[in-house]
This record gives sequence, C-alpha cells and structure tokens, in this order.
Amino acid sequence: MIPMTELTHPADQEALSRILRVKPVWTQMRSAADAIDLAEHTLLHAGPAFKDPAEIVKPVLNSACVAAVFNGLAPDFEKAEDKILNGAITLRPAQDYNVVTPLAAVVSSKMLLHCVEDQSDSQIRAFAPINGGNGPAPRLGICSPDALAHLEWLHQSLGPALADACTDGVTLLDIAAQSVDQGDDCHGRTPVGTRLLLDKIHSRLSHQQLGQDFIAFIQKGPSFFLNIWMAATKTILLGGQGVAKSSLITAAAANGRETGIQLAGLPGRWFTAPASPPKGDFDVDLPSSRALGAIGDSAIVDALGFGAMAMSFCPVQKQNLGHLLPSDGLATGSMLTAAVHPGFADLGLSVGITARACISADRAPLVSLGILDNQGEVGRLGGGIFEQPKSMIANGLSELAS
Repeated sequence: MIPMTELTHPADQEALSRILRVKPVWTQMRSAADAIDLAEHTLLHAGPAFKDPAEIVKPVLNSACVAAVFNGLAPDFEKAEDKILNGAITLRPAQDYNVVTPLAAVVSSKMLLHCVEDQSDSQIRAFAPINGGNGPAPRLGICSPDALAHLEWLHQSLGPALADACTDGVTLLDIAAQSVDQGDDCHGRTPVGTRLLLDKIHSRLSHQQLGQDFIAFIQKGPSFFLNIWMAATKTILLGGQGVAKSSLITAAAANGRETGIQLAGLPGRWFTAPASPPKGDFDVDLPSSRALGAIGDSAIVDALGFGAMAMSFCPVQKQNLGHLLPSDGLATGSMLTAAVHPGFADLGLSVGITARACISADRAPLVSLGILDNQGEVGRLGGGIFEQPKSMIANGLSELAS
C-alpha cells in the first residue's frame, strides 16, 4: 500500500492509487484531426470556455487568427478575426479534449500533437502541441507573418522529424525524476529535462536531412520538454478521472479571464473564478496594467505537484520567485499533495492535490506562470506566481458533496 496523507477520503485514496500506477510514454505525433477528431472549424485554447467570442482575450485571439490562417480557414488575419468573432470559427477548451496547450497557444485540426499515453493502457492518453521555442512562438499570443511562418516550420519540418524520433516510445517519468534531482521544477524550469529528452532522441534526429537544425532548435529552447511533460501530467491525472466522490484535481487551467479546475468525481465539469494576473516581475519597461490574467493549461503540472508546488527542489526558481510566494509558500506542496510518487521516491516528491486537502489546510495550489501582455503586442512580460482562488475549490467540493 502506498502511504498517503492521514485521513484521506476513501474515494480520494482510490483516485490517487490509480494515478500513481500511470507511466506516461511519448509514443507518436498525430494531427489533432486524427488524434481527437477535431473539427476543421474548431480551435482549442487553454483554460475553461469563454462565455462569448467577445470575451476572448487579445493574445488568444491573436493565436487563433494565426491558427485559422494556418488551417486554411481564412486568407488573412483580418478575415480570420471576423470569422472568430461572428462564431463561424469556434473556440473550445483544450482540456475538454484531453489536450493541454501552453499560455495563449491555440490548436487547430491540422496541427501535430505529441501523443502521451499510459504504458499499460493506451486509452489513458493526452496530447500537447509542439513547443515553439524562443521564436515568435504561438504560446506568446503574437499575430504576425513571422508567427505564421514559424508555425508552418514547426509542423511541416520539425513535426515529421519528431514523429520519427518517438516511434520506439520515450519514457518520461525517468526524465522528470532526473531533472528534478538536478534542479528543474518541470514547469518554470525545464532545461535539464529538455537536455535529457534530446539525449534520447538525438540519434534519430541526427539522421534527418535537417537534423542538425532540429537539434539546434531544441538546444536553444530550454522549455521544449515542458509541453510533453504537460501531456504526461494530464495523462497521469486522467488515470484517476471518474472515481465517484473523489475530489482529486484532474484539470487546472486559465484563459486570461477565468481560471478553473475539474475534479475526478465530476469529470468535464469546470469550476471557475476570475483570473487575476500572476504576482511577478516584468522583464520589460511596461506598466503593471499591461499584465494579462493568468493563462495556460500548464497549471496542470502544478496541480499534480510540480512547478511552484515543487519549488523547494529548484534552487533557481526559489531564488527568482521565492519572494513572490505567500507566507510559508515553500511548504504548500508538501501540505497539499497526498502521496510520494514511486518514480520520485528517492527525492521524496509527493503528488496529487485534492479539494478536500485544500479546504482542510485553508490553502490553494500555487502555479508558476509566464505573464503575457494583455494587448497582444509584446508577448511575454515576465514570470510570476498565481495562487488559485479558494472559492472555486470550495464550490467544487460543495457540488461533489451534493
């Protein structure tokens, strides 16, 4: 029996036991149309749904316009925006399709996704788009010809090479454990994870015609591992989905306007609250009023127990962001997570956050997030810490009890 926090609810114990058995493996690249049967005129974004097209925040709208032109749904960005705002092109939450997408990145049917599945049960699986690196990346919410050209390169050049590189299956728990041991938190910092991932696929990439270009791109983008690990954490949490009465958090994300979670016992049901901007420092000379509210599906990483919840394992993040944590914030991870993960037993890193634990401790999960420009002009402004609102956790638990 895997030791868990005392007084853990039986339904939560069951869900936690299930997620601890999941072993995520990156197995293939598939188009969103093929992987999740995504309709051509539907685009996927991070976080809960926007109530109306007029509510779509500018960075997501920008990325959606680029995605629409990439998909052939509009001849230019202006016509793409018109179609999105009048509902001819619809936006839906990515996690409702078991897809996780970072910050303002939007997924279209022709985009290639990393497929990550449980080694023992391929029906437990999640997907993520290719990380855009340090260029005009989709996640930054910039609408420009350069952003479109970069998107085309990611899917027409790099994507097929990645499909070949993962055909033997790339195990991910070992990469994450080694990277945490060497100072990553697997969210805000993933350079070690990226290097270890590249070590595994280097030989296959190097045999490609443009292999050295692909290798150089990954080497220059230290967050490349993040998207794949996002899909891995979603896969792990899907292992516990559907356990009746369980309050295990299985989805966590924000769309720039609202933040939301889902619970294992109420699959598909979002509980939301307004998304304030992360508390953080800017790398650019702009007023704090330019900060977009929290955004991105990468909160799923912290919801499992990594990122800000594992900052005590990451000296660089502790130095850079520690002053932004609430009082005793470094202890939040150990207070809220329920069980030491077998893959991280040597480190003593525990995972699995339940709404019951949050309410009992009067604490909310912390998330390390990039801060985007709400005008969609600059992209990333800096990085910070977002504390999930306790209200939506309490609402979810109340609904679960009823």
